[in-house]
Amino acid sequence: MYRFSIDKEDWILRFSPNIQIEQNVKQSIVASIVQMGKDLPSFSHGESFLVFNEELGALIFNIEKIPSMILTLSSIISKDRWYSQNKLIIKKYR
Repeated sequence: MYRFSIDKEDWILRFSPNIQIEQNVKQSIVASIVQMGKDLPSFSHGESFLVFNEELGALIFNIEKIPSMILTLSSIISKDRWYSQNKLIIKKYR
């Protein structure tokens, strides 16, 4: 769990127990989230957002604002697990 502040609001970033990544990777994710600055507080309680990371893949975050400002990294989906759908056809994403 990591604590950080954006515009005088204290946030907690936690990692879902199913995510197994090294400490230095977690710290780089925290640094990236802080760069979002004023965008992060604009999300509502219960919303999710996605960050594409060149090394890790798609990072899925969930936001809780009650009772505290909590951001949870719930999933990391590597690029080899991405698919695209066009009408009824699903293909590997390139």
